Amino acid sequence: MSTRRTPIAQSDEGERLAKRVAQMVPCSRREAEQYIEGGWVRVDGVVVEEPMHRVIHQSVTLDREASLLNLTPVTLVLNKPPGVKDGSSLLTPANHWKSGDASGTRLLKRHFSKLGAPIPLEHGASGLVVFTQDWRVQRKLEEDIATMEHELLVDVAGEVSPDALTPIQRALKDERRPLPAAKVSVNSSTPEGSRLRFAIKGAHPGLAAHLCALAGLDIRAMRRTRLGRVALSDLPVGQWRYLAGHERF
Repeated sequence: MSTRRTPIAQSDEGERLAKRVAQMVPCSRREAEQYIEGGWVRVDGVVVEEPMHRVIHQSVTLDREASLLNLTPVTLVLNKPPGVKDGSSLLTPANHWKSGDASGTRLLKRHFSKLGAPIPLEHGASGLVVFTQDWRVQRKLEEDIATMEHELLVDVAGEVSPDALTPIQRALKDERRPLPAAKVSVNSSTPEGSRLRFAIKGAHPGLAAHLCALAGLDIRAMRRTRLGRVALSDLPVGQWRYLAGHERF
């Protein structure tokens, strides 16, 4: 079924599309609304996803493959750019990573409503942000947050040797002032700048910046690349994809 959506003229006359579909199938009004919201209904050949859309003499058709079995809540994975507050404004059809999304999920308007983002990013960070409609995913993220590993790549000024991380390692082992579990290593280093890898258990906004300050490191950029077992991989900056059925946090 094509996902082409073309705006069509709306009228205050006629009957609600949901009522017409309920009479056509036949089915309950609620089921008709679900068929429409699922992208299975066309008005004069154009997909319409609003049950309240009014029709008079237009041709209304239900796709042969129409099903109410796949109207499940979705989870979106976004690569948030630097400087963008929370990334929710980027969750639009235009920013969908069509070429790399392997989920097989058909894009629908209803996928952009009632989205929650339960796991905060490090202060000032870009990268992986999760938005979900699925209460099971939200509960999983919230309940397992303390043991879920967050991977951050932090760019700092100047060359950094492994020895330069000694103040950080010392602080992480100090039982008098316990910090969240974390591992820090040098990913790459040049005289101009270095990249550090942080693997932190749980969401602790401000922790990476605090640890860098202990070592006198000047942060230039910070990006979350993985949350549990879900990684950004090749997802372009500013684009989003659906969480695939086989993926687990």
